[in-house]
Amino acid sequence: MPKDVTPATLAVDGRNEAERSHRLAEQLGLPLCHAGGNCAAFDFLLVYLAAKGSASPVLALHDTSGGSGDPLWVDFITGKMGHRRQFGGGRGQPLARAMGLKGGANPHIVDATAGLGRDGFVLASLGARVTLLERSPVMAALLTDGLERARQHPETRTIVNNHLQLVNTDATAWLRQCPPQERPEVVYLDPMYPHRSKSALVKKEMRALRAMVGDDADTPALLAAALDCAKKRVVVKRPKGAAPLAGPKPGGEIASKNTRYDLYLKP
Repeated sequence: MPKDVTPATLAVDGRNEAERSHRLAEQLGLPLCHAGGNCAAFDFLLVYLAAKGSASPVLALHDTSGGSGDPLWVDFITGKMGHRRQFGGGRGQPLARAMGLKGGANPHIVDATAGLGRDGFVLASLGARVTLLERSPVMAALLTDGLERARQHPETRTIVNNHLQLVNTDATAWLRQCPPQERPEVVYLDPMYPHRSKSALVKKEMRALRAMVGDDADTPALLAAALDCAKKRVVVKRPKGAAPLAGPKPGGEIASKNTRYDLYLKP
């Protein structure tokens, strides 16, 4: 958890799903707030909520200031992710091409900056074996909740059971310690950066994410570890027009409308 996220700014809201909330607070080492107004003293709350399209309550991150709009939760089944999974362009989309998903290739991909898991889930739905690495315990809890619900849904069950693994860990350390027999073909990095989108929804979402994970100041070290670990390539997602990460120059790129995937190909 980044230094700016402390028990004074983040708590688990125990007013819904009391037993689950209590277990979550213990797991994350966070205070548990209850009715009576003390929940309003925290900047962010983890809370179980009823959500459209979900048969069970979802774990969501709520900004008590209202600055992030609707609570943030992981949904791999409906909404934009459901549409992207079904109509996102398959293996012809830039993300898949950047990973080398062509023909019958189904590489092992380590998504070293999992975040909300969206790109990783798309890659898993296309047949890749994806290991999601997320160092923030809060983001890992949100991801775990989303994956468990996807595991219960008939359209996404096989994707989660057969193609996805989540590890709550520091990605740089994991990549450095990865046993030779478990080295992935591809390591994917999507470091946190100032988002240029004018979309209010994107800005609100990024505010909540940045509050939980902070800035990726250690990205150069992460890139170096990724280059040592990957068997075939490292792929770095960048905003269109942004400079490549500090370090070795990429050997190629694949661009989409607002995004560029820098490719570091192994000899």
